[in-house]
Amino acid sequence: MKGFAPLRVLGLMSGTSMDGVDGAVLVTDGERITAFGPSAFRPYTAPEAAALAAAQGLWPGEAPARIRAAEQVILESHRALAGQFGAIALLGFHGQTLAHAPAAGRSHQLGDGAALAAATGIRTVWDFRTKDMAAGGCGAPLAPFFHWACARRAGLAEPVAFLNLGGVGNLTVVNPAAATPDSPGALLAFDTGPANAPLNDLMLARLGRPFDENGMLAARGAVHAPVLTRLLRHPCFARPPPRALDRHDFHAALDLVADLPDAAAAATLTALPAACVAANLCHLETVPNRWFVCGGGARNPRMMFELARRLPGTVAPAEAIGLNGDMLEAQAFAYLAVRVLRGLPTSAPGTTGCGRPVSGGRISPLSA
Repeated sequence: MKGFAPLRVLGLMSGTSMDGVDGAVLVTDGERITAFGPSAFRPYTAPEAAALAAAQGLWPGEAPARIRAAEQVILESHRALAGQFGAIALLGFHGQTLAHAPAAGRSHQLGDGAALAAATGIRTVWDFRTKDMAAGGCGAPLAPFFHWACARRAGLAEPVAFLNLGGVGNLTVVNPAAATPDSPGALLAFDTGPANAPLNDLMLARLGRPFDENGMLAARGAVHAPVLTRLLRHPCFARPPPRALDRHDFHAALDLVADLPDAAAAATLTALPAACVAANLCHLETVPNRWFVCGGGARNPRMMFELARRLPGTVAPAEAIGLNGDMLEAQAFAYLAVRVLRGLPTSAPGTTGCGRPVSGGRISPLSA
């Protein structure tokens, strides 16, 4: 499709931290980023968050009433947020991950794109994982193609890393010199291990707070190294990438800090994401000298400190190259939506382990 005009697309993202919905507008033709548009965050209310938490880990057919309640939260919250952005040509709808088991070829991604399209009147691209997993991929991570576009827009020439620290951590190593994101050697991406999920769960369970604001509690404690050593024995670290993990794969983290004081437990779980990334350096053919961090972890000074002392090169928030680290994943699904519309690949062997480049996603409604 030569001469494809850039579209004003809204990407919608609800991540494993389950704090709310990110919405971000991107103007793109699915190859280049023409412009970044407005963005907004819609937090979940306490009852909404409780409904989503009650459905976590469930597979289709399990506790159907809880799944229906969570699905209604996803539909209504995304519909409400989409209504804030005016004229939009296309929606990119990630949905909410309830359970993900790539080794078994299974993923439960909550969110009905056809229902969202009907509720908003906007053509919606959704279900980004199924086709990738059918081709042997892990179904995640899905943002790396957008990371390639961001590196190109920023004029970067050497390999760089994008590190997203949401509930789970994922890393993308980008070679901006590659002609397309699905070119051999353009991208290597994989989930690194837990990011904010164990820390947030700790804060909620012990102190009734959703997160450790500015890392203040962790800053008052000392990292308990034996806990990190035990967690880094997890078999996932021996598996070469690509790989995808689930929010619950490291549920043992909370048990291992159960006897530590609050500050020491927070310090240990704050250091855990950086320790996980460092443990994965052995899998990189090229270790980048520049690391750009996005997601909630980038706003935690203590977590950024741990990254800086454990990783080679320089560590900086994504804002250092003109990006909005809080909205990068929402923007990614706007970008991917246009690629699906054009039939362009959205994943490749180096990003998810699929056997060939795959254009995933469904479009609702099918008519323009």
